[in-house]
Amino acid sequence: MSRIQALLFAGFTVLLVVVAVWAFRKPWLPDLAADRSALDHRIYVTMIVTGIAFVLTQGLLAVFTWRFRAREGQTAAYWHDNPRLEFIWTAVTAVVLTVLVLGALRLWAQIYSPPPAGALIVEVTGQQFAWNIRYPGPDGVFGRTDPRLITVDNPLGIDDQDPRSADDIFVVNQLYLPVGRPVQLRIRSRDVIHSLFLPNFRVKQDAVPGMTIDIWFTPTQTGTYELACAEHCGLGHYRMRGFVFVQTPEEFAETLASLPPWRGE
Repeated sequence: MSRIQALLFAGFTVLLVVVAVWAFRKPWLPDLAADRSALDHRIYVTMIVTGIAFVLTQGLLAVFTWRFRAREGQTAAYWHDNPRLEFIWTAVTAVVLTVLVLGALRLWAQIYSPPPAGALIVEVTGQQFAWNIRYPGPDGVFGRTDPRLITVDNPLGIDDQDPRSADDIFVVNQLYLPVGRPVQLRIRSRDVIHSLFLPNFRVKQDAVPGMTIDIWFTPTQTGTYELACAEHCGLGHYRMRGFVFVQTPEEFAETLASLPPWRGE
């Protein structure tokens, strides 16, 4: 390949990349509706750092491929190693990854820290193939549950002999939240592993049988958002989808007041 051919090929490749980026440009993440901007920032930083590393390595690969290509009358050169160069790129990579990991661990600790006082507690239980949502009702306390009480009409096994369960509110695939108030989701599974996925709130948490996992966030925008399962949980996995309704505090109070207790009494 001549020098002119190589330059034309390189220019065409760059042009193709530019056109592809322009033609398929779109937001990387769905609109943010929670106090998780730090998570978005961490994703963008990681993408920028790894993107720069990708461009540099692929650029060097192209330069070396061109510089040390086979040419008539030249003998290939070979050397075993270069300890100094290997130490440099290993050390630089280790430092960059350490900084990224430490930042991610700090963010992870913030996400899984105890929720603020006064957070709304909502129980979310996955089952094939629905999300069971339970609110504690006006008394602010969840009623007792027992797996032996689970039936088609009582998927959570709520004990109706427990007076604290009388005002519990139960809905399926509909999560109502007040804007501006911290929300603590108490995530469970009734059968297999599910994964609660709220893309607009940057929440993705596995629901594991036998475990109760808490995660919290604060909705910041009113609207209707997606509630999905991000773990393949059986043939009906595609149907395991609901909606999150973020309302003003007044609308949220009216909605809960309009929902009947779990037994419809």
